[in-house]
Amino acid sequence: MLDVDTVADDWHARFSCIGRQYEYRIANRREPLTLERGHAWQVTRPLDADAMQRAAQHLVGRHDFTTFRSVACQAKDPVKTLDRLEVRRVADHVLIEAEARSFLHHQVRSMVGTLALVGLGQWREEQVAEALAARDRAALGLNAPAEGLYFVAAKYPD
Repeated sequence: MLDVDTVADDWHARFSCIGRQYEYRIANRREPLTLERGHAWQVTRPLDADAMQRAAQHLVGRHDFTTFRSVACQAKDPVKTLDRLEVRRVADHVLIEAEARSFLHHQVRSMVGTLALVGLGQWREEQVAEALAARDRAALGLNAPAEGLYFVAAKYPD
């Protein structure tokens, strides 16, 4: 849907936003990507989406997300409130949806990469909470590639 509205002169597309939603797409299959090449992260080993969903809940809420923050992040404060983080399987895809007022640079990709380690059985679900509590980028498991990350929606005040 496309729409146009007249807004106040002090309105700003980035700073007036009160909520953002991202989706990350993982193609979880062995067959090579064709149409999705460059548009999804291909993980060829089976992922346990249920374990990823349980681990994701450790990240929901207000936390210091320093572990999941890029070293190039320009945000003044690493404390953010993650409103929703859902992981679900749809056929041979694992979809991760994240919602918050704002995100740190690489936060979504860092969370997805770490959840993928849980899905692969390389990390225990509780390790996600331990990495979060460490507040140290060195505790990060994996940063997912940019392919697969989509900005889905922005919320603005009425």
